Parts: sequence; C-alpha cells; structure tokens
Amino acid sequence: MLNKIRPALGRVLTPVGQAVARTGVSPNAITVIGTLGVAAGALVLFPRGEFFWGTLVITAFVLFDMLDGAVARATGKISKFGAFLDSTMDRVADAAIFAGLMIGLYRDGQEPLAGVALYCLVAGVVVSYAKARAEGLGYTCDVGIAERAERLIVALVAAGFDGLGVPYILAVALWVLAGLSTVTVGQRFATVHAQAKDGAAAPEPRP
Repeated sequence: MLNKIRPALGRVLTPVGQAVARTGVSPNAITVIGTLGVAAGALVLFPRGEFFWGTLVITAFVLFDMLDGAVARATGKISKFGAFLDSTMDRVADAAIFAGLMIGLYRDGQEPLAGVALYCLVAGVVVSYAKARAEGLGYTCDVGIAERAERLIVALVAAGFDGLGVPYILAVALWVLAGLSTVTVGQRFATVHAQAKDGAAAPEPRP
C-alpha cells in the first residue's frame, strides 16, 4: 500500500542522496551499515526490554538505509548486485527485529506473545519469498495488504509505545501483523495460481 508514496519519497531523498554521494560512501556500504545498525539495535536492546530505545536506534538506521538507492542514482552505481544485496539485507534486518522482539518478550515471561512474534518473523519471510520466487518464474506478484514497509511501521510504532508504557499495544500489533501477513501470503498464492491457470506466463521448468 505504501508503494504509492514511493515517487514522492524518492523526490525527498534525491537531494539528500546527492549530498551523501559527495562524501564518497558507496550505496552498498550504506546498505550494509544500515542493516548492521538495525540488527544491533534489535538484538541488543529489544532482548533487554528496551523497546523504546531500540525502536529509536532501528528507525535511525532504517532511514539511513533508505538512502542507498538515492546514492546509487546520484553516483550512477546502480547494479544488479546492489539490488540483490539490498533485498537480502532487508530480510536480515526484518528477521533481527522480530527475533529481538521474540527474545525480549520471552525473557519478560510473555511466552505466548513471543510465539506470535516468531510467527510474524516466519510469515514475513514467506511473504517476501513468495514474491521473489513468483517473479523468478515470470509471474507478477506485486500484491498484498501487508508488505515490508507496512509490517515494519506497525511493529516499530507498537514497540516504541510499549517501551513508553502504553499497555497492550504491542500484543495487539503483533496479533494484527500475524493476521495481515497470513492474508498477504494467501493473496500472493492466489495471484500466482490465477496467472498459472490462465497461462499468463510460461516459466522454464525447474531442472
């Protein structure tokens, strides 16, 4: 859903990316640094129950990571490897966030909710893999009520407010994310199944 605002976001990030590009930092370095920062915030602070400070650190590095595309365009260093690296590091960051929440909740004695966080982690991986695999086979799969950006926003906003003492918000958010992620997986399966049934693509058979 948030894909609709990407053109506007790109216009905002372009001048910032141009300024960063003048420092000589490469877009791939931004991708890796952003991911390491997110993982550190999630796996160091969330397990200690520091949900508010963890959210601030993660958000800062998520925003930093968003500059990689703008820097790539500014420097002309757009590459297939860069796209591959960015997508792969996104999966690492997502896993770190939900793993950190799971550990923090488990240590706080909230085992059932920790299990929901684990489900959100796995469901998020399936959502991303379903799209990647479908596109690799020649289908289009750009559908889903809860794509990566939506999942991150819901999880981080809820974790931040939970860290400020707002009751039940993280529990509600995780259950909602679990449901929305499940629906998104179903949407992607249905979309690809419909294309396969109609012969919309003729992918090469797997060896």
